[in-house]
Amino acid sequence: MSKPLDLSSYYADLHIHIGRTGQGAPVKISGSRNLTFENIAKEAHERKGISLVGIIDCHSPGVQDDIVVSLSKGEMKELEDGGISYKGTTILLGTELEIREPGMGPAHILVYLPYFDMMRSFTGWLEQRMKNVSLSSQRVYAPARALQEEVYARGGMVIPAHIFTPHRSIYGSCAPRLDEVLDPELVSAVELGLSADSEMAGLISELDRYTILTNSDAHSLGKIGREYNELILREPSYREFEKALKREDGRKVAGNYGLNPRLGKYHRTYCGGCNYIINETEHSVERCPYCGSPKLVRGVLDRIHSISDRSEPSIPSHRPPYHYQVPLEFIPGLGPSKLNLLLKVFGTEMNILHQVSQLELAEVVGDELAGLICEARSGRLNLSPGGGGTYGKVIKS
Repeated sequence: MSKPLDLSSYYADLHIHIGRTGQGAPVKISGSRNLTFENIAKEAHERKGISLVGIIDCHSPGVQDDIVVSLSKGEMKELEDGGISYKGTTILLGTELEIREPGMGPAHILVYLPYFDMMRSFTGWLEQRMKNVSLSSQRVYAPARALQEEVYARGGMVIPAHIFTPHRSIYGSCAPRLDEVLDPELVSAVELGLSADSEMAGLISELDRYTILTNSDAHSLGKIGREYNELILREPSYREFEKALKREDGRKVAGNYGLNPRLGKYHRTYCGGCNYIINETEHSVERCPYCGSPKLVRGVLDRIHSISDRSEPSIPSHRPPYHYQVPLEFIPGLGPSKLNLLLKVFGTEMNILHQVSQLELAEVVGDELAGLICEARSGRLNLSPGGGGTYGKVIKS
């Protein structure tokens, strides 16, 4: 009789951008300058406590030069089952690409490949179909389904990114149905984005088949882990992650941890005329009820209700719990100095959010902040909604 597999729980954030290369060249223009390949690995391992990180600008030749340096110095090594290991944290090599089908708006997809040489080869394919292969999130001038076929032929995976946001997403700006844009058979999972949760996704039946991911889409080191996933794996690697998305051999996504959608910066419709976030019960507002302007940025909640094929959400049995969790940086009064003090005592943010008792927290930062941190764990904090590119806020009672 074979020995049972030793499966464990790991935290994963699979959508992190590169701001600059090690030589200072821009990759994600809106990303922080210190958001480099090496710094992401260190932040994820040392401060965040995240075991699997997806760096999604690894197609950039400048980033690939940084990877070569890290591998040659012996700081990192490629894993047999895919990914690059750094002190127990594994980096998945990914890229965010923009697709645009005729007559449709743009949408972003995430692509992951298991090995470094495969990513470099894919860069060669992309640079024939992209204006600037050095930058992040660039448009690929190829049919979306042809791009999918290319990725899966290389042993990779496609995951539509932040699927509901009003800018550059499958449902938010591209089409009312995923299968109008992509081959549903060549999609490994879907990423919700910061303004939606799995219950909202349950209003759209074609999503039932897919594993859901919640990721940070981090543009700075501090934003890493603001949304993340709990995975059940044998070890953090590409192949184990692939099995988790397929829900094979006991591997799975055991939990999604994310912002309450009300904190997301595109949760409700926003009026560009008077800067008002329309927090009404109606979801089909065409003009601002306050100034009458039609210049509206449709919010995620409102967009979902306009395209849903269900009146009530239906959650598939395979879908894990969605845990509302407020990131530590959102907590009023928890500034950098107190956060650093907590990290010095308790090690990582994941440890603070999941393991440390309220009494232990209070001994370091006092009763009030300890109480807020524990309320943040369970999503019990009072919130004001976000919209139009502005995050919601935690309201102290």
